[in-house]
Amino acid sequence: METIETIHSTLFLLSVAAAAVAVLLVLIMRFKLHAFIALVLVSLLTGLATGIPLADIVPTLLTGFGNTLATVALLVGFGAMIGRLLEVTGGAQVLADRLINKFGERRAPFALGIASLLFGFPIFFDAGLMVMLPIIFSVALRFGGSVLLYALPAAGAFAVMHALVPPHPGPVASGDLLGADIGLLLIVGTIVAIPTWYVGSYLVSMVLGRRFNVPVPELLGANEEHKLTGKPPAFGTVLLILLLPLLLIFLNTGLNTLATAGVVNGDGGWVSLLRMLGQTPVALLITLLIALYLLGRGTDPARMEKIVDGALGPICAIVLVTGAGGMFGGVLRASGIGEALAGSLQSVGLPLIVAAFVIATALRVAQGSATVALTTTAGLIAPTVAATPGLSELDLCFLVIAIAGGATVLSHFNDSGFWLVGRFLKMDEKTTLRTWTVMETTIGLTAFAFALMGWWLL
Repeated sequence: METIETIHSTLFLLSVAAAAVAVLLVLIMRFKLHAFIALVLVSLLTGLATGIPLADIVPTLLTGFGNTLATVALLVGFGAMIGRLLEVTGGAQVLADRLINKFGERRAPFALGIASLLFGFPIFFDAGLMVMLPIIFSVALRFGGSVLLYALPAAGAFAVMHALVPPHPGPVASGDLLGADIGLLLIVGTIVAIPTWYVGSYLVSMVLGRRFNVPVPELLGANEEHKLTGKPPAFGTVLLILLLPLLLIFLNTGLNTLATAGVVNGDGGWVSLLRMLGQTPVALLITLLIALYLLGRGTDPARMEKIVDGALGPICAIVLVTGAGGMFGGVLRASGIGEALAGSLQSVGLPLIVAAFVIATALRVAQGSATVALTTTAGLIAPTVAATPGLSELDLCFLVIAIAGGATVLSHFNDSGFWLVGRFLKMDEKTTLRTWTVMETTIGLTAFAFALMGWWLL
């Protein structure tokens, strides 16, 4: 049973978290304060209000900011350069034309989503979105209408794969903590991911895209006068550039799996080298160098240098705002808000799979990171799972998926994905909440519904 002091402490922390989000909304939407400034200011005030020691507040802010930038900055930077090269050389248009000729205009959003599901198997959300952006924008420019019709199915596909399917870190760590068979989780997660994407992302995107007319943004700073006038690259060249990071990252995840299973020596020299080459930043760097060579043949090197340099300026604000969102989430984690709420929910007495979803949702809302919500929830309920008799391997997989559903819903200001999608699509915060947040919530609820059906029926 919780003590009165614990209940009061939890209520106070939850009140601070709610007030922090409310202040952010007012500062950004009512007073038009830049999101970067507002996030840093509210992060500082939240640290003070929750009683983080004064000497630790600034280090906590910098840790959250730095950890997010360490994940995002290189991926966004290299991805922006690759996207700019594909755009100015006509490579994005080449692939867009091939997709449209294959699937037709009416099914273009569906085709982009299916391609993103395939890319999203080994590649993380941030990197996958950056690789697909030039193709998304090229297709949207060709057919017109809101860019959301084309961007949200693709972004939703990456989000679904990142939350539900190994070898992504959240489901792998959660499955390991609960004792689920990772191979079976891969199969079940993939089976659930496809209808979850179709219902929670694709169908919802069609509604949102028709309701919110968001124009196609200027792609990473490129425009007509910067485009190269030579012959566009061959389709095979464009496909190589898009698939190369996928293959390198898949090599890394595959070797990690084999090393965990004891098939290969994870500390061996050649295995370590190949795994390093498959780390996402290194894979994107290799891809960028090859793209510079293949797409820049016959072009003045100084011109190519200006092209890639021009890709960095427009993403500066995106990187900083995303880092500040990570700062806000880091402060909320350090304050103990998520743990206090999860601890209270554990004592309510809900059915195990419902409790797992609710706890993951609370952690997701409190601190922003889907991966952290997945792993923390699994750690919290692991003793209960171990003490519950009669749970099958399928039950454990559905439990992981339910946690993943809770860890996906209600993306908002403390989620780096919220800022990445909103800024790259040039949406204000209100529109991002009414589109991206709605789609993420629908994805999470759909995944939970499938998990609940499997839990009851199988």
